Amino acid sequence: MKPTLLVMAAGIGSRYGGIKQLDQFGPSGETLVDYALYDAIEAGFGKIVFVVSAAIEADCRRVFEPKLNDRVPVEFVVQALTSHIPRSFTVPAARTKPWGTAQAVLVAKEVIAEPFVVINADDFYGRSALQTIADFLRSGVDPSTYAMVGYQLRNTLSEHGTVSRGICEVDQLGNLVSIVEHTKVRKVDDRAESVGESTTPVPLTGEETVSMNCWGFHPAIFPVIEERLAAFLATHGQEDRAEFYIPLVIDHLIQSKTATIKVLPTAEAWFGVTYREDVPVARETIASMIEAGKYPSALWGTQSQIVDRKSHSESKI
Repeated sequence: MKPTLLVMAAGIGSRYGGIKQLDQFGPSGETLVDYALYDAIEAGFGKIVFVVSAAIEADCRRVFEPKLNDRVPVEFVVQALTSHIPRSFTVPAARTKPWGTAQAVLVAKEVIAEPFVVINADDFYGRSALQTIADFLRSGVDPSTYAMVGYQLRNTLSEHGTVSRGICEVDQLGNLVSIVEHTKVRKVDDRAESVGESTTPVPLTGEETVSMNCWGFHPAIFPVIEERLAAFLATHGQEDRAEFYIPLVIDHLIQSKTATIKVLPTAEAWFGVTYREDVPVARETIASMIEAGKYPSALWGTQSQIVDRKSHSESKI
């Protein structure tokens, strides 16, 4: 069975100041996630699922459906504030945004029945990273064995400000032991430091393994997330900024010894657009990869070819 790629595209970057998952970075108008979609198809993924907000669903369909028509099936599911929350829970009146990345995964449960990979829509992960985790899903995943692609910290930093990074402890067997969230990590020469809320920065070597939200799951994860969401809301549901992140579910699995998380190391250099100032660097990086022959300049063909695929698909409905 071919794995599915689940793309979390519902968020709006406050530091970026816009809907970065739809901004264009490639020479033919490609978004960052277009390159992940292209790499995923090359790696043998059989379906794409987008988790979006209601506000951008139509735009996401307009941008991505024509490119994927006749290539792989594509689904769109909407993450809302009330998605999959217990009926007994009353949403605080002041709360307007959904509950975070783990809830985003949960809203796809009705359209995913096979092993799947979770990624962010506004990050570039690299072809070998997606190939590595796709290979794992074909051979190593089961209801108690999941995976995470581990990046080297120095390969994930921005030149233009601090970033949030989950720094991982990995045991000698390559299993994840813990993730500690560092909310403000900045680059210092070829190293890094975590500034957080402390007046004394914590020095980092840059060689630490970090999570960039590239997870490989068996569909058995869905009831676990649902259970943990109910527990999270019971404890933190009245907090204005409470976020139900994927690592919270992962930590529960590790601490309860109900699942093993394999860390799949990659030498890929992640890049993304946390800040507007990151945009030129992202575009230059993509241009250099095209020049090196890693990607075609028109990722999905010419615009007329994309329109032709859309028209052909619509004619079959």
